Amino acid sequence: MESFTYARAASPADAIKAAAAASTAQQGAEVRFVAGGTTLLDLMKLDVERPSRVIDINHLPLAQVERMPGGGLRIGALVRNADLANHADVKQGYPVLSQALLSGASGQLRNMATTGGNLLQRTRCVYFRDTDTPCNKRRPGSGCSAIDGFNRTMAVLGTSEQCIASNPSDMNVALTALEAAVVIRGIGGERQVPIGDFFLLPGDTPDRETVMMPGDLITHVILPPPQDGARSHYLKLRDRASYEFALASAAVVLATDKGAIRHARVALGGVGTRPWRSPEAERALLGQPATPATFAAAAAAALRDAKPQSQNGFKVELAKRCLINALTTVAA
Repeated sequence: MESFTYARAASPADAIKAAAAASTAQQGAEVRFVAGGTTLLDLMKLDVERPSRVIDINHLPLAQVERMPGGGLRIGALVRNADLANHADVKQGYPVLSQALLSGASGQLRNMATTGGNLLQRTRCVYFRDTDTPCNKRRPGSGCSAIDGFNRTMAVLGTSEQCIASNPSDMNVALTALEAAVVIRGIGGERQVPIGDFFLLPGDTPDRETVMMPGDLITHVILPPPQDGARSHYLKLRDRASYEFALASAAVVLATDKGAIRHARVALGGVGTRPWRSPEAERALLGQPATPATFAAAAAAALRDAKPQSQNGFKVELAKRCLINALTTVAA
């Protein structure tokens, strides 16, 4: 592990100021905030992340889940995954989020991992985590080893010639279906970013995964009020029953009126380079009866643009079946 300096922030403003000062003093040095550390510390041990300064934000007042005056929830960036999954307001109003969180990692990790950290979770691509192999996400311009290598777990949606790594998060798939917003504070002030705009496609710059800028700090996630009469569900398909990342997953929010679907939100996990919202599937659902034929048409629309690699073609059919099953469950 590389040497680094450590500091503890007393407030969000203090954290942002310290990060900016360190970056300026050391000419663009890598600065990282640490909370649960369930991803960052692993990557530092692997020499993938090499920050020169680590700022501990665990003492910031960002660990509450609060009801908003007009409805919805305001979730602090330091709320632990286990606490969020088991929060009464989340279980009642946003079950898809609770289910997604409980399907991820292990009980011990959920007790440590945070909302903000989960938003910034890095890919599990074996080449990204192996510094002896080329990886454009880790070292831009070096190449993508997964394209001609082991790509069974890689993405089939949103890929480019530079990167085919999949986004590993379960929580972020549910947040995408719920149309959450991410509140970010930085040197220029505070901004609220819709989650659909928060994650970036790899394109020619796979090393840039989100809109976060140096010194930016996620402070909250905002959930809009639940849709009247809507039900939601998260389904995760994986190689084993626990402590495993998704090969394909689906987060769906559905509401019907007199047998016709009047509200539909669909997001897929395990198959995209980012949590994958599917407006194509949503259009195929709206105004249609909640029937197997409708769900099959939506699944086909969601995977129409899939580009499988040499070892992950099975993900296309798996994701379709996953989505059909999730829609069937939530409509029952």
